[in-house]
Amino acid sequence: MVRLNKIYTRTGDNGTTGLGDGSRRSKYDLRVASYGTVDEANAAIGMARLSTTAVPELARLDAILARIQNDLFDLGADLCTPDTGKDLGYEPLRIVATQVARIEAEIDELNGELAPLKSFVLPGGSAAAAHLHLARTIARRAERLMAELAVSDGEQVGEAAMHYVNRLSDLLFVAARYANDRGRDDVLWVPGANR
Repeated sequence: MVRLNKIYTRTGDNGTTGLGDGSRRSKYDLRVASYGTVDEANAAIGMARLSTTAVPELARLDAILARIQNDLFDLGADLCTPDTGKDLGYEPLRIVATQVARIEAEIDELNGELAPLKSFVLPGGSAAAAHLHLARTIARRAERLMAELAVSDGEQVGEAAMHYVNRLSDLLFVAARYANDRGRDDVLWVPGANR
């Protein structure tokens, strides 16, 4: 159980932050940027949920988004504890294959109810869809940072974590279309429309 009795510690006043293994990194470190961007995606999903929570026909989608938000804290915990092989005295939380499989099943379920795509979709339509598209782009940024971290000297990112963040943006795309009356209210790109 996490217990937060004190919100400020002053330990980050020097521009560093503590990782889950007790080491300290600069606040602009790639690992910190990775899990910080995951947190940003989570906040954007929270904004989207302001538009899905109270809508009965989006109850299933809202439940999926709530689970995703919890998973994103798992992902942040995974990223904040580098796998150095050292005994930490506890089992660090890691994203696992079953979380990836669940998100894939949810993508397939939601996508099965969508109108077929005839063009690329512009971010917009309903408020929920617009927020979900924003969350999708933030998730893609998190994925780019994690991919860069994974190939950095002395660093690693778990395979399941990489798979999860890659599926996340796919789920958010499908979720945005689902929130747009299952794709019927999507705003479609019209190539060259303003030439």
